[in-house]
Amino acid sequence: MIDADQASIPALHELESKVMEELWTLGEASVREVMRAVNADASRELAYTTIMTTLQRLDRKGVVDRRREGKTDIYSPRWSRETHRQSRARAEVAALVDEYGDEALVHFTRQVGQLDPKTRAKLRRLARDG
Repeated sequence: MIDADQASIPALHELESKVMEELWTLGEASVREVMRAVNADASRELAYTTIMTTLQRLDRKGVVDRRREGKTDIYSPRWSRETHRQSRARAEVAALVDEYGDEALVHFTRQVGQLDPKTRAKLRRLARDG
C-alpha cells in the first residue's frame, strides 16, 4: 500500500465504495471473490461483469493494484481504509472551505461546540497530534 501523500485519492461512487469495503476486508481478491462478498448482504445480486467493470474502473483511477495469476486478475487496495477516509475528509472539508469560506468554518465551530466535552477533548488531541 502506498502513502496517501504520494497520490491524489479520488472520491468513490456508491458501488465503488461497496467494492472497496469488501476489498479492504479481504486484503486482496479476484473478481469472483469480491462478487461473492458484495452479494452476501445484497438484496439484489450483482453480476460478475458489474463487479469486474467496477474493479477495472478502480484500477484506472489508481485506487487498486492489479496483478495477473494465470487467467485471473487479483486486486488489492493501494492504501488502507483509514488512509482513504482521512484523505477524503481532508479533501471534502477543503472543498467546503474553498466554496463557502468563513461560513463553513463558523458552521464547523458550532458543530464542535455542540459535542460533549470528552469528544471535544479527543478531537483537540487528534488535531494536535495528527
